[in-house]
Amino acid sequence: MRSVKRPDPVAVGTIVWLGSEVMFFAGLFAIYFTLRNSSPELFADRFELLNVPFASVNTLILVLSSFTAQAGVFAAERFQPYRTGSFWQIRQWGMVEWFFLSFLMGAVFVSGQVWEYATLVAEGVAFNTDSYASAFYLTTGFHALHVTGGLVAFLLVIGRAYAVKNFGRKEMTSAIVVSYYWHFVDVVWIVLFFVIYVLPFFS
Repeated sequence: MRSVKRPDPVAVGTIVWLGSEVMFFAGLFAIYFTLRNSSPELFADRFELLNVPFASVNTLILVLSSFTAQAGVFAAERFQPYRTGSFWQIRQWGMVEWFFLSFLMGAVFVSGQVWEYATLVAEGVAFNTDSYASAFYLTTGFHALHVTGGLVAFLLVIGRAYAVKNFGRKEMTSAIVVSYYWHFVDVVWIVLFFVIYVLPFFS
């Protein structure tokens, strides 16, 4: 009798949860566009204060971190938690090295967001300044919190790899689930970047 291969419940649960997160961010986008349509001149003026080149570089860093995270997943699927060669032999890196690099890139992204917030506040644009500031900080701030959650998840998976004696299927599944989440926050930021930093050029 052939055994039926069932999907991992943790992976399925994560996908379902991410579906609810899609609805959450859809609500934030709805708020942003509602405020934007009510004050188009204000949004156009405030857009001039954004550092688009800096945000573009920060976005590129986050997008590249998805590729490094996926490389970590490939290593986990080979049940290779650590590198098998020297540190400079990147092709022999394990999950830990790839995930730690993804963590560093994500941390750089969040630091860039904090720097951008500090710059805007110094220019007189705080959260409660006007509708544009509220929309900007609300959408990007909640995303930054999600990225921070992903950074914590990376550390937990890396720590678990060091804690267990044998890197097995549970550890591999944990790595895959974290990658699902990380790809999700990357895709959400790409949409946010387009809406906040690119779309105003065409309006």
